[in-house]
Formats: sequence, C-alpha cells, structure tokens
Amino acid sequence: MVHRLHSVAFDGIEAIPVEVEVDVSHAGYAGTAVVGLPDPAVKESIERVRSALQNSGYQFPRYKTVVNLAPADLRKEGPIFDLPIALGILFADGAAVPDRTEQFLVIGELALDGRVRPVKGVLSAGLLAKERRFTGIIVPRENAPEAGVVEGLEVIPVTCLTEAVGFLTGQLPLEPVAVDVNEVFQAASCYECDFAEVRGQEAVKRALTIAAAGMHNVLMIGPPGSGKTMLAKRLPTILPPLTLEESLETTRIHSVAGELKAGVALLATRPVRNPHHSASTPALVGGGTIPQAGEVSLAHHGVLFLDEFPEFARAALEALRQPLEDGDVTIARAHTTVRFPASFMLVAAMNPCPCGYFTDPHKPCKCTVPQIDKYLSRISGPLIDRIDVHVEVPVVPFSQLRSVQDGTSSETMRGSVLAARQRQQARFGADGRLTNARMTGKQIRKHCQLDDAGELILKQAMTELGLSARAHDKILRVSRTIADLDNRDAIAAEHVAEAIQYRRLDRRL
Repeated sequence: MVHRLHSVAFDGIEAIPVEVEVDVSHAGYAGTAVVGLPDPAVKESIERVRSALQNSGYQFPRYKTVVNLAPADLRKEGPIFDLPIALGILFADGAAVPDRTEQFLVIGELALDGRVRPVKGVLSAGLLAKERRFTGIIVPRENAPEAGVVEGLEVIPVTCLTEAVGFLTGQLPLEPVAVDVNEVFQAASCYECDFAEVRGQEAVKRALTIAAAGMHNVLMIGPPGSGKTMLAKRLPTILPPLTLEESLETTRIHSVAGELKAGVALLATRPVRNPHHSASTPALVGGGTIPQAGEVSLAHHGVLFLDEFPEFARAALEALRQPLEDGDVTIARAHTTVRFPASFMLVAAMNPCPCGYFTDPHKPCKCTVPQIDKYLSRISGPLIDRIDVHVEVPVVPFSQLRSVQDGTSSETMRGSVLAARQRQQARFGADGRLTNARMTGKQIRKHCQLDDAGELILKQAMTELGLSARAHDKILRVSRTIADLDNRDAIAAEHVAEAIQYRRLDRRL
C-alpha cells in the first residue's frame, strides 16, 4: 500500500515542496530503502524512525518498505523528514487511517523515544504552505511561534509522534498557534544601549548619522580605547525599525542557518553580526560543500561589524566586494548555484598602525614607516573605494570623559535619520527600500546635480586626491544624504565639501 505526505527541502533560503511517498509491500524481501537523492542524515532517519515507532507503541513493518522523496533530482538534507517518513510508514502499513494528510505540510525531527525535536527553516516552510494553499503545517512545538507569524495558515504544534498521528486521524484535536506580529515588534523595540553614553566623539556621531540615513558603509580608524567598538554597537539604535517584509526575509535566513533561538517568532530588530577576525572566507560570505549562509547574509537588513579590519584574511575581505556592490551572494558548486540575500551596512574599525598609537597624542608610536605601510596595505584600494564614509576617531580628552553632561542621544540621531529616510522614500517612489547608498548611475545623474560651486569643489578633490570614478559616485551619494539631513532639495557646496572630508583616507590606505 502506498501513502503520500507533503514536506519541504531547501535551496538556499527558499523552501521547495517534497512529496514523501511510502510503499509497504507484502511481496519481495524484507528491508527498508530511502531513495530520492537523500544525504546521510536522511538515510539514517530510518533507524531513528524505527526506534521512535517502537517506543511510541507501534510496530515497524516486517515487509519491504520503500520511501521515495520526490522530486528525485533534488538533494534532500537534514533530519526534517523524520516525522513525515514515520507517519507515512504507519499509514502505508495500515496501523492508522488518516483523513487530512493532503491538507498539511509535515516537518520535524524524531528522538528515539518518539519526541519531536525542532528543525531549521520553519518560516520558509510556512510561507510555502500558504503559497501552495495548504490548510496548515504540522511543526515541532518549539518552532510553532516561528511559523505562527504566517497569516491565514493553521500551525499545528506537536511534541511527540503520537500527537501527530492523533491529529491526522481526527482523534486528537489540537489548537493552532497564532502570533501577534505587532506585539512581537513592540516587545523588541527597546535597546539597552544609547549613544548618550558615549562621551565626546560628536564628529564621529555626525558621520554615523549620515551613514545610517543613507545606509552608507563606514570605516572608523583610531587608536585603541577611543570608542570605535562602543560606537559601532550603538549604531542599530538609530537605524529605522524593520518593516514586516524585511523582518520575514531576515528571519528566514537565520532560521535556515539554525541561528534563530528557540521560541523566537521573528527578528524584530536589525541584526548585528560581529565575526572574529580569524573568520574564513566561507564563514564570512557563505559556502561549504552544502552551501550555507555566511555572516554577510546573516547581517541582511542590518549591520556587519568587522573589528580589527586589517587582521582579516585578504581573501575574505576581497570576497566582500560582490555583496557590497550587488546586495547578494551567489555561491556556485558543480551541481548547484545558490543565491543568498546580503544587503547590509558594513561598519569596519581599525587602528592606524600595528601598535595602534600612530595618531595618539599621548602615547608614542613604535612602528616604523615600512611597518605602517605594510599594515595599511592589507586593505586593498578597490575595497576602500566601496566604503562610503571614512572617519577618524580621536582619543577622548579627560575633561569629556568626566563630563556629567550626556552626549547626543540615540533618540535625537534617530529622528534625523528617519526624516532623511522619509525624503528618500518620497524621492524613489515605488521602491521604498531603496536608499541613497544604492542609487544607480542614472539615479545619481538625476538626483545629485550640483551648482557651480559644488562642481568646482568636486573637481578639485578629484584632481588633488586622485580619486577613482567609484569614489566620485560615493561622494555624490553621501552629498545627497547630507542634503536630506539638512532638509534641502538641492545639494549645496557645503554638502559636497563635507562628503569629501569623509574620503580623505583614500590616499592614506
């Protein structure tokens, strides 16, 4: 007898429908086979399923059993098929008679005692179930809040195999789980840190406000202890809140990567990723034999903070070029090509020299000129070109450190950022997610026209600093953002002059 259930596999972050077909035949030799291009984790599922069935009070068939995962040319990975395989074997063997398997997607990993363990990618599976017009999806209870954010879909949480059997046979009614998305966003809208805690560094805060307003990449350079890490960690507090669309896309990436914490329904705040400088190229941009999302994708719609920037491997840094330009990462393998979204804001921090004290007025630098040149040359010119704002972070004077007066707060900075973003949304119309940093060449020519004074300043900067064509476009994009912060329709000469100040590190690195 053949029985069919519905489950999913993953290609990047996209869920693909999979039919789990089980045939229990009384003819032929006894044995069990799993076909349909399964990986080792899927092949091993038979032993988990056997123990789970027996420990749940059911008999594993003593006849020939074939499990087919269709389509057969799509590689199936992980333990997500344990629960549908177990249910398929029970129903194909006649141990239970279901009445609603065609209405539900089923995913879940089985423990040997029949418990259902959480799996990855549940949000993508829920969105697929809604797209394919299934009534609902059966998921492990720990994953239920994640799938519950999908409106119009019954999310049935199960803790063990017997609950799933009881629900599908109509003997055990289970209440669907629903999540109030607005409540999730409100609960996560508060930050524990604030820019008001940063003493001094008002010029750097201005640069970060500009960067946040236009989603520009930032490089901070300064001696140890000047506050670079402290500033970077507070940057998310001034970014616009995530929209529901951005939240769903970001949550899908974290869910498929296994980075979503148990019981978390949605990522309601912008992600901040801070990989160690020893991270490999695949860890940073994604890769592996089975392509997985890297840090740049986990920072999608958020911030990727790279501290000790020159200490990262040269190959890893150069691999950032594509995502910085295109907003996604394409990983090619012999049998597949996977695309991961990677639209993030890069925030990098570094010392000015190997010892760190080249620009410190109080501590002498012990590095030689060749050592400094070698240290700075670890970052290539093309990569520096892709960073819009370069800002020096000086040592904070003692008087400012001991000041009782707070600095500019995150609330004040966020108000300026939101006002500038609203101007950009009005400018770009239908594409509400487009920011000044992502303007195309055509859009730059349309929205970044300069007056005679601005043209003269830009010409002098290009000539004297020897800036590249990409740096030219970066200056115009940043100038447009500064004008937006100033609530001006036209870019003035002072806006261009300030934007050029943030390119002064081009010739020093």
